[in-house]
Amino acid sequence: MASPLGASIQSSNLRSPFLGEANGICVPKVAISRVGFMRKTVECKESRIGKQPIPVPSNVTITMEGQNMSVKGPLGQLAITYPREVKVDKEDPGFLKVKKAVETRRANQMHGLFRTLTDNMVVGVSKGFEKKLQLIGVGYRATVEGKDIVLNLGFSHPVRMTIPDGLQVKVEDNTRITVSGYNKSDIGQFAASIRKWRPPEPYKVILTWLRVRPLNV
Repeated sequence: MASPLGASIQSSNLRSPFLGEANGICVPKVAISRVGFMRKTVECKESRIGKQPIPVPSNVTITMEGQNMSVKGPLGQLAITYPREVKVDKEDPGFLKVKKAVETRRANQMHGLFRTLTDNMVVGVSKGFEKKLQLIGVGYRATVEGKDIVLNLGFSHPVRMTIPDGLQVKVEDNTRITVSGYNKSDIGQFAASIRKWRPPEPYKVILTWLRVRPLNV
């Protein structure tokens, strides 16, 4: 004898496209409309660094050729190639202005970056930059021999490094190293190469360095 519950399920004769036609479970059909997403254009503000004008001293010569720019000063000459997203204009005499050529996310990213790189070039060929390091450790010392800098850092042999062209290295009190030049990138790279021989430890600082700063400022 069939139970009243089974009889009621069989009599209902419910069908579902998901669970089959002969089962006793009813799945309600609900009309689902297509869900659309609206894209909202986000306008980024102009870079606070990128919109600042770059002062150009009278002893610096700027040469522009398309997206290539050359900067020549009393200390040396540097060149840079700008991406198509940014451009350089000479609006006022004695000033440069880096602008965005298009309104894209990459242009917003490149705006402040290339303004800073351009300013570093102008300051580098006119005033120069320097980076200072200090040796802290028993028996640690540094000397300059011709075009090389010799470091005694506790190894079984002294560390000898060739000073790149365009850079000057000065040692004071056998422990204070000053790297100077007109290319800020080269100064930081060579200072980092010196520092990697004895990186600072968390509780016993051996080799420290100061930030790069312009000379005569």
